[in-house]
Amino acid sequence: MSKIPKLVNQTRISRRIHKWIGVPVAIFLILVSVTAIMLAWKKEMRLIPKTQNSRVEVASNWVPVEQIIDSAILHMKDSVGKSSEIDRVDIRPEKGIAKVVFKRHFTEIQVDGYSGAILSVSQRNSDLIEKIHDGSILDFIVGRDGGVKHIYSTITSVFLIFLCVTGLILWYNPKAIKKEKSQK
Repeated sequence: MSKIPKLVNQTRISRRIHKWIGVPVAIFLILVSVTAIMLAWKKEMRLIPKTQNSRVEVASNWVPVEQIIDSAILHMKDSVGKSSEIDRVDIRPEKGIAKVVFKRHFTEIQVDGYSGAILSVSQRNSDLIEKIHDGSILDFIVGRDGGVKHIYSTITSVFLIFLCVTGLILWYNPKAIKKEKSQK
């Protein structure tokens, strides 16, 4: 009994699945690929603010982290006028600064670790691109923590697996059909 009709049927089904899944998923894959390139080159593309150095001539003791946080929150409320909810504080002892990053927007305040003075206020575009890249931008928009990102990542990954499997079938079956015909 010939395997050719079965292989032809598998190929047709795979082609339909591949075509209908491939077109919409390609948009997400292009988005993930472009943002991955941007993240790999974020310093060269100036997507992250340049790290300042402490302006204190003689390095003494660091001010308490609480003072750094209070200084950043006060500046955010008074001068910038955005939410002052902090996401993280990145301490750079070798440069003498602390970067305070906020949760509800992509602003970074760099604070002198020795004096507590504000050194710079900048946009962290790399954080926005990272959220687009991993799908957490959807959680950011709807104000949730993790739920939408997991669904987005799972669906995109499952569809990518389907594309790989159907692509392999589309590559292999014509070879198997040709081999089957040559054996007759």
